[in-house]
Amino acid sequence: MAIPSGSGSEVLKRAFLHDNNNSATEILSGEALHIYTILSISAADQTGSAQNISIRVNTGSNDIYILPTTVLPGNGSFVWNDKFVLYEDDDLDVYNSGAQVDWYVSYIEQDFT
Repeated sequence: MAIPSGSGSEVLKRAFLHDNNNSATEILSGEALHIYTILSISAADQTGSAQNISIRVNTGSNDIYILPTTVLPGNGSFVWNDKFVLYEDDDLDVYNSGAQVDWYVSYIEQDFT
């Protein structure tokens, strides 16, 4: 994607995933002529049992783990506050090894279509 030089919009948004069950799931999918600045990602366990979580970006050809496997305590939460950018072909995937984890992502979407 070329660096945009025209007009566009910039909107604060959120994405969420309720009760993700033992899977890697795409929570945000890039679109052509869009840039996404991820502000924070949170995970909250609803089962009372510790489980593994991870966060990755799929660049269209590679999985880049920004949070390798880490333990989410039972009834606990985890917050990722490091900012990073997704481009148009990038997807944000979250994973938890057990049942009932809620995920929430806050981000800025820049749309140059």
